[in-house]
Amino acid sequence: MTEDDVLAEFRASGALLEGHFKLSSGRHSGHYLQCARVLMNPARAARLAAAVVAGIPADVLDAVDVVVSPAMGGIIIGHEVGRALGKDALFLERPDGVFNLRRGFALEKGAKVLMVEDVVTTGLSSREAIAAVAREGGEVIAECAIIDRSCGSAQLGVPFYPLLAIDFPTYDEGDIPESLARIDVTKPGSRKA
Repeated sequence: MTEDDVLAEFRASGALLEGHFKLSSGRHSGHYLQCARVLMNPARAARLAAAVVAGIPADVLDAVDVVVSPAMGGIIIGHEVGRALGKDALFLERPDGVFNLRRGFALEKGAKVLMVEDVVTTGLSSREAIAAVAREGGEVIAECAIIDRSCGSAQLGVPFYPLLAIDFPTYDEGDIPESLARIDVTKPGSRKA
């Protein structure tokens, strides 16, 4: 898929939003990519997952034992990437603020994990999820995502394969431009403030 193809999928589903958003990372932006909306159609989710997988080197894919994604945003795309690879897809939850496996999920010691995210902005959730996999006995060998909002600046500690890197500016709380600050803020992400 080209950049235009990916953005067309977001536009067609009403998932490319404009306004004033406080992202899960705590940063502010005039744009929000609502992956839950783009992934609500199973055929579209499958197309995006196949495109994500196509961008990962074959040697990495061959080494993957299991797919893991952080809740909430990564669950659907993680499941679809697992389907595309013929691998189990587990997810991490953080009911107490720290990611961990629940619901009877377990990783075999040394399992090679492909971490799957919907959107990466600063990489904080990804790093927390990678640390959780290590605590559970697995090893994240790479991460993939639909969107990299960091345009390559997020440091995850593992190879990162996003379908699309996009540069929608984000701002710290104290650096919000006046034009954005005049718009009521919406917090659509899954991380509690």
